[in-house]
Amino acid sequence: MNKLVTSLVSLAFLAGMGVASAVAQENHAAAPAAEHAETPHFPIHHPKETDWSFAGPFGHYDKGQLQRGLKVYTEVCSACHSMRLVSFRTLEDLGYSEAQVKAFAANYKVQDGPNDEGEMFERTAVPSDHFPSPFPNTQAAAAANNGAAPPDMSLIAKARGVTRGFPQFIFDIFTQYQEGGPDYIHSLLTGYQQPPADLLEQFPDAAPGTGLYYNPYFANLNLAMAPPLSDGAVTYADGTEATVDQMAQDVSAFLTWTAEPTLVKRKQTGWPALLFVLFATILAYLAKRQVWAPIKPKRED
Repeated sequence: MNKLVTSLVSLAFLAGMGVASAVAQENHAAAPAAEHAETPHFPIHHPKETDWSFAGPFGHYDKGQLQRGLKVYTEVCSACHSMRLVSFRTLEDLGYSEAQVKAFAANYKVQDGPNDEGEMFERTAVPSDHFPSPFPNTQAAAAANNGAAPPDMSLIAKARGVTRGFPQFIFDIFTQYQEGGPDYIHSLLTGYQQPPADLLEQFPDAAPGTGLYYNPYFANLNLAMAPPLSDGAVTYADGTEATVDQMAQDVSAFLTWTAEPTLVKRKQTGWPALLFVLFATILAYLAKRQVWAPIKPKRED
């Protein structure tokens, strides 16, 4: 009995600590830098949760959104960010025909070789090629971007996944929350703002005009990347209005697909697997009942 009471008290204590932790995280996300300690913790805000078509156990990619995201990447992001792990031919999964993919790839030049003379040369890209980098090397990329080389975007939606503390991560097991990466990208792209005055008092180098940009969703004080999106930066073929928020959502979804193109197949495979495990469990239970049925427990007099 004492052990039972002790266990219940321990569970109540852990639950209370979890609720307190969740409340503290929420307050931390909403509070400005002035309400923190003398040195604020970055990022100041946690990413905003956004509704995604691919969220949850039954989620699926919206091909229209992925096509719009490809357009944002091509016309805005590709000027600085590479996507070297993604081949052009995989774009057929977005609903493009083989001829369209071939025409799309032909817009790029890739380095090939060596030729018969032992020299490298440039040629027109074909569907089997990967998206080329806009810079010849990392040093050149850093030199053109305030000393910070833009990261490759192939897997960035997985690399920028958000860590959620107790007890939130327990709930995530049941809700199948895996959208930390796209939530982060969307929040970052829409989160540029002027730094608070009290923050400037502590960090004068954060003032505008230094070549760096304040973003409370970034894991540092300032961001070397200028705000990449502006209303009407692209023109969508389907007539969707190209607001900053819309473009940020579209490119975040597209980068989720580049990081995990088989996400839908994985979810579709998971349900039959779970049903098989459930069926096998029931069979094992019935077999156990059948095997042990003739054996009766001994009675104690």
